[in-house]
Amino acid sequence: MKDAVIRWFHYRFRGVSLFEVGALLCLSGLVIGVYLVKAGAGQEAARITALDSDIRAEERDVRRLREEVARLEQPARIEAMSERYLGLKPVTLKQELRASDLPIVLAAPTSAAMHQAAAQPAPATSGPALTPGVEAQR
Repeated sequence: MKDAVIRWFHYRFRGVSLFEVGALLCLSGLVIGVYLVKAGAGQEAARITALDSDIRAEERDVRRLREEVARLEQPARIEAMSERYLGLKPVTLKQELRASDLPIVLAAPTSAAMHQAAAQPAPATSGPALTPGVEAQR
C-alpha cells in the first residue's frame, strides 16, 4: 500500500506529476479565498466609515436641537412672549394670598363663572337627575 501512495506522487501525465497539479489547485483556492476575504473586509471598512459619519451627523443634530431647546426655554423669552401674546404679567403682591384666605376665595363665585352660568340655558331634565361624577362612571 505504501508503494501505491508513492506511485501516485511519482505518476506523471505529459510531464506533470499529479501531486504538482493538486498542490497548484490548493494554492489557487487559497489565493482566491484570501482575495475574497480581503475584498469583504474592505467593504465592511467602507460600511463602518459610512456609519461613523452618520453617527457624527446625528450627534451634531442632537447638539443643535439641545441648543435650540435651551434658547426656547429661557425664562426671559417666555415671560416676554406671555406678555406680548397672552397679556399676562408677573404676579403682584396684591394678587398673592395667605393659605388661610383660600376657603373664602374658593367659596366666592368668580365673575367669569357667573357670566358662564347666565349664558348657558338650563338643561332639560327628561330622566332622573344625575349627580356629578355618576355620568363619568358610565
